[in-house]
Amino acid sequence: MSNKIKGILVMLVSVSVFLSGCQDLIEPAQENNRQLEATAYLPNDARFPYGILMNGYNRIPTNFWSFNDVATDDAVTNDQNNGYLRIATGQWTPANNPADQWTNCFTGIQYVNLMLGEVDKVQWVADAGASKLFGTRIKGEAYGLRALFLYHLLQSHGGVGKNGMMLGVPILNKAQTTNDNYNLPRASFDDCMKQIYQDLDSAEAKLPLDYINLASGQENLIPAKYGKVTVEQYNRAFGITFSGLIAGRIIKAIRSKAALLAASPAFNGGNVNKWTDAAKYSSEVLNLNGGLSAIVANAASGLTWYSNVAEIGTLKDGANPPEVLWRNNWNENRDLETANFPPTLFGNGRINPTQNLVDAFPMLNGYPINDPKSGYVANNPYTNRDPRLRMFILVNGQTSGVNNTAINTAADSPTNDGLTIAATSTRTGYYLRKLLRQDVNLNPTSATNQRHYKPHIRYTEIALNYAEAANEANGPTATGGNSYSAYDVIRAIRRRAGIGLTNNDEYLESAKNSKETMRALIRNERRLELCFEGFRFWDLRRWNSDLTEGAKGVSIRSGNVYTIIPSVETRVYQNFMKYGPIPYSEILKYSALEQNQGWN
Repeated sequence: MSNKIKGILVMLVSVSVFLSGCQDLIEPAQENNRQLEATAYLPNDARFPYGILMNGYNRIPTNFWSFNDVATDDAVTNDQNNGYLRIATGQWTPANNPADQWTNCFTGIQYVNLMLGEVDKVQWVADAGASKLFGTRIKGEAYGLRALFLYHLLQSHGGVGKNGMMLGVPILNKAQTTNDNYNLPRASFDDCMKQIYQDLDSAEAKLPLDYINLASGQENLIPAKYGKVTVEQYNRAFGITFSGLIAGRIIKAIRSKAALLAASPAFNGGNVNKWTDAAKYSSEVLNLNGGLSAIVANAASGLTWYSNVAEIGTLKDGANPPEVLWRNNWNENRDLETANFPPTLFGNGRINPTQNLVDAFPMLNGYPINDPKSGYVANNPYTNRDPRLRMFILVNGQTSGVNNTAINTAADSPTNDGLTIAATSTRTGYYLRKLLRQDVNLNPTSATNQRHYKPHIRYTEIALNYAEAANEANGPTATGGNSYSAYDVIRAIRRRAGIGLTNNDEYLESAKNSKETMRALIRNERRLELCFEGFRFWDLRRWNSDLTEGAKGVSIRSGNVYTIIPSVETRVYQNFMKYGPIPYSEILKYSALEQNQGWN
């Protein structure tokens, strides 16, 4: 689609296999660089063609740590060069789009299509039976990646064309050559979804549910779809060494994510069957992990997966903690903390949660703070609140860092942690706490790093996908053939958080009688559980929600005088901006591409 994609066809591909321990599985020795055309003539040089697929993996989009929350009502930033700040304040254009995925995803699709064109030419290992299994697995990975890239393209660039039709993006099912026609029209959104489902089905037919090692004599556990193969051959192609690559469980989760997007108000067109599909696909993921048991009941694991020291410290390559379905590799650093710790802790205080988000956390008894039954006290706002508030947001007087330093965010604070006192101070009266390792030390004289990892998909996300879709398809309490309903999922999530334990969550019990009330509650739980993980920016758009709610803050003086700041930062969006633009450079190059309505 772009000149960068054309360049792939003539560039030298650098091969980097990220899997540890697989050197003895793929033979012979690695060549550093190779022209693509040579692949057909070197069928035993498996590392080179597999490197093409690895380039696809390296382009998997991640909203995680993008902190696109600062383009919503959930956060602001004190970094004036932040791209999402520019989006939020009226500088979003087809030529200036920090949320753009066009070139990245189409480049990833090109790599995947190249792989699919080469896979059958390669003898992956000397053993013919194992080599066939390798080829089968790699095809499955490629189809799964292509579906994932297309999902992200729809999320970022799907929208309404000039004639009112819901459009997706051009569908590319083969590698483009320099002689191909690049001036392709956008397919319909529904046709793109059909392609996603088709690719996911193809992937699932080829991949194991998980990568595991079978013991000698367990041939009966080898899926019938792989034919008559030995345990040794199976383990060589589908063993635990490959944990972290796309497998069948991940395919099911991608299907859940894509189906929820298609069912959402901004893309649906009123078809209730799309909600039914989204609920079904989400339940298939949950049911593999015990249904409601997939919602890790232990709050210390399910809610604070990012800072569970013992758990993270023992993670092996490709292995996941209970809350996480798929993740990237862990890294040992202090980048997040350097960006987001308060100034007193030598941080830059970048991401500042808003009062809007703070107000979205209910009281400990489960009632929203604006409900008379909540017991909320305006001049003591952080007492008896949802425990997730202090887990995810650093409020005035709370301690942080390796020395449990008290952070004073007040307007009359004696430190730079106070409201707008310095360039690195909070703009809202709050600092980020979620995702940060409190055992990181930023003091230049004794600085330390800690392990961090980014989940691609968490089980809580899938559970919330199910709750949203099941409520829309069947109502709050209908199970749709499962052993749990939307209500059951939200109850499990809230109980894990510690909400409503003393009064049986009376608010939730009243909400289950209305699809509309339950919808609002599900959306709010999604806002809280997934905050700062890159969801809010997209959720507001797919829900057709108001994008212009300004970011609020709080000014605290004299210890207990709380004054709400009604507008820390305005949000400048027009209605058509629920859909992202096609890049201006692509519109200029290709006349067949149609821009989404409203974008010039």
